[in-house]
This record gives sequence, structure tokens and C-alpha cells, in this order.
Amino acid sequence: MAEPVEAVALTAPIDTLLAAAVARRFYLEQRSKVEIAKEFGISRFKVARLLDAAVAHDIVRIDITVPAEIDVPLGRALTERFGLRHGVVVNLGRGEGGAAATADQRQSGRWLGTAAARLISEIVEEGDVLGLDGSHAVDALSEAVTRLPLCDVVQLTGVHGRDLARDAAITAVRRTAAAGGGRAFPLHAPFLLPDAVTAAVLRSQPATAETLDRFGQVTKAVVGVAAWDAPHSTVYDALSERERETLREAGACAEVAGHVLDAEGRVVPTELNARTIAVSAAELRGVTELIGVTAGGRGTGAVRAALRSGLLTGVVTDAATARRLLWHDDPDDPARTAPSSRSTE
Repeated sequence: MAEPVEAVALTAPIDTLLAAAVARRFYLEQRSKVEIAKEFGISRFKVARLLDAAVAHDIVRIDITVPAEIDVPLGRALTERFGLRHGVVVNLGRGEGGAAATADQRQSGRWLGTAAARLISEIVEEGDVLGLDGSHAVDALSEAVTRLPLCDVVQLTGVHGRDLARDAAITAVRRTAAAGGGRAFPLHAPFLLPDAVTAAVLRSQPATAETLDRFGQVTKAVVGVAAWDAPHSTVYDALSERERETLREAGACAEVAGHVLDAEGRVVPTELNARTIAVSAAELRGVTELIGVTAGGRGTGAVRAALRSGLLTGVVTDAATARRLLWHDDPDDPARTAPSSRSTE
């Protein structure tokens, strides 16, 4: 008859030594409970009890050093509330005893990118065409992804820096394509050009056109979601003060892949559209699976606007933002209506 599983009280030194020996073999030497039981002439059930006792008596201390974890219930609540296919919520800065701690903004972005990498690894299928914008979230994703099914990867927005050959966006596309063994289609072109004529000429160049032609073939994509006037906004810094004021009056709230949205999720036309090298809002809407990744820590109104736009089928965000989205307690959100579902308009 099997021995009942009960807690072991380490009342004698020999018990402590035995628990330590069992724990060393199990945790450090990676030996199975059956192997350990055979070595010491005890049952595997007693091995299990000794391992539990080793933890209870501080012989073994288990520390989880990653200050983040996936919050499944919050993610499920997001998908139900906003009609999404995918909702991934990362609980950032989990401190001792489960208390929330202040997390470094950059590191938080890395964890969100890691969660996004895990999601696309699950949903991308062989033959898909994966689109990536030039956001910090996508850069973090590309560093975390290790394996994908065979798929091509397309850059959705032009380069924001001066180095058109080694920009982070181009590196992210190449790195992600390598994870799946597919072809990379980078954009060796600036996101913003001085005028519409120059932008049109650059779009017609063979290397650029080859990537642009694949926008309509993208089946799954990942884009960053941020406030349009955030420190790392690709749009805000490119605008004149007059253009910024015009957008403020139009209710600008969020930026997604170089497009500005108002609080209701409507695309706000800007004078920059004719001067940018980027996927169009219509092309984004045609993507079967569009995942938005937030910056973490702020900009709840921007995330809500992106959800209302109907563009997104999934979101990766932090727990604090998810709670504000669900409980609708963001004081900066000017709209109080229910979000729209993804449409084809």
C-alpha cells in the first residue's frame, strides 16, 4: 500500500541531513524521485515529503528572480470586454510577498516585448507573412523570440534614425525572420520625408517598392501603441507647433504605426501622411491578426483609443493598464462609450 503523503517534521539532525541530501540530488543534480528513493532505500512518497520539508524548514529556498508574470484572469477579462482574440497581461514589478513594486520603464517594455514574442510564437503559422512596425515594443519582441514557423517578415514603417542600414527596426525584422527561417523585407527608407514628391519618388524605388508591395499580403502583425505626444512618439516630433495644435483640437489621443487616432479610435488625417513611408490604415485594417503592444505604465487613454478603433485583434499590456481599461477609471479619457468591435469599414 502506498504511504500517505504527509508533512515530515524534521525533529532529528539525521532527518535534516537526509532532507538536505535528497534536495541536493533533486534540485542541483536533476535526479528523479525514483532514482533518489532507490539510492536511499526509501519510498518515492517519502522523497516527496522530504522535498516539501526542505522548503518548509528553509533548507531549500526558492527565489523567483523575474519580477513579472502573466496574469491569465486579467487577460481573459480584456478579451471578453473588448471582443479580442488575444489578451496578454503582464504583471510587472512583483515585489516580495506579491506586493507591486516600481519597475524600470525600459525593463517593463522588455517584459512586454517578451510576452508579445511568446504570443506570436503561438499564433504564427507556416506560410504567414508577419508585419512589424518600428516601435520599441517590436525591438524587444525580436530580441526575445527564438523560434517561429517558416514565415516572411515585413517592416511596416520606415526608419526613424539616420542609419538606414543598421537601424533598430531593420535589425528587428532581420532577427525575427531568422527565428523562422523566412525572408526579411526591411525598409531602407526614412519614415518621414521632407515633402510628398520626395516620398513618392522613394516609394517607387525597386528595393522600397518590393517591401511596400507586401503590405497587402501581411496576415499577422505586431505594432506599438502609445500616446501621440509621448516622448518616443514618431509623429509628434515631426510636426510643427501649428500641426500639433490642429491635432489637439481634433482630439488626437493615440499613435499606431505612424497613424494618429482620436479617443473614439478614428484615424485623424495629418499633413504627414503624404510624406511618410509606412503601412496605410486601410492595410492595417486588412490584417487578419493585429496585435498591439503598449509601452507600459501610462497612456491608458491611447490603448483604449486603439481598442475602439477596431484595428486590433489582440493586445499585450501591463496589469495596471488592464485594470484601468476594465474599470474605466482613467481621468484623461474624454470618451465614455463602449468600445467598437473590429469592423471592415
